[in-house]
Amino acid sequence: MLQRESPDPRRLLLHAQPLAGDPLQSTLTDGAPLDMLGIEPHTRRRNRMNGVVQGVTQTGFQVCVSQSFGNCPKYIQARQPVYVSGQQPHKPLLHDSAGLDGAARRLVEAADTVFIATAYAGDSVQAGQAGGVDVSHRGGKPGFVRVDADNTLTMPDFLGNLFFNTLGNMAVNPRAGLLFIDFANGDLLYLAASAEIVWDGPEQEAFDGAQRLLRLRVQTVRRLHAALPLRWGAAEPSPALDATGVWQ
Repeated sequence: MLQRESPDPRRLLLHAQPLAGDPLQSTLTDGAPLDMLGIEPHTRRRNRMNGVVQGVTQTGFQVCVSQSFGNCPKYIQARQPVYVSGQQPHKPLLHDSAGLDGAARRLVEAADTVFIATAYAGDSVQAGQAGGVDVSHRGGKPGFVRVDADNTLTMPDFLGNLFFNTLGNMAVNPRAGLLFIDFANGDLLYLAASAEIVWDGPEQEAFDGAQRLLRLRVQTVRRLHAALPLRWGAAEPSPALDATGVWQ
């Protein structure tokens, strides 16, 4: 179980390490930029925070906070989590590839939730508060992320908090990371992709609620079996989904 504390407003201490097989295992080092999304699916509360990693040890690490801000509850499906201690494998089965296999496609096509990470590409010191990394939540009706040919995903971008952190980063740096979760069995699907913003056009106009589309060309895939020590019951869809459509 993740344990954390905040000795002051600028520091967050986490007494935990990345899950076995998580790509963060090889990149969690002192001085690395890091973004975190705190989310309570059952209450739809969420907060985004970014900063710099400091003091990595065998038992945890510290984050020196640069930015922290809350987000609205839009598009979050309410789920009640249950911790399943001891049931996750010590070394979850790894599936590494350059493309989506059948299991990965099924997880994406059934998803109502995805997490997307982006980063600013320029000089972070010169950029000031615009620099750093970011991770965000995206939600929709099941199947709102479409799997196209050539390992390309297309998802609608709905009206949100008007911060445009994700889109702003993509405009200067097309690299993106995606995380899909199988809430029933704890499978995790990590995707590295090249992102493109589709500002308008027939596809965007045909999807109810979409202000634009995100097109993501998948480059690498990692799938972990039952890695997450949490399970959730049935989802209570967000009321905000009433104004959104489905792919035809």
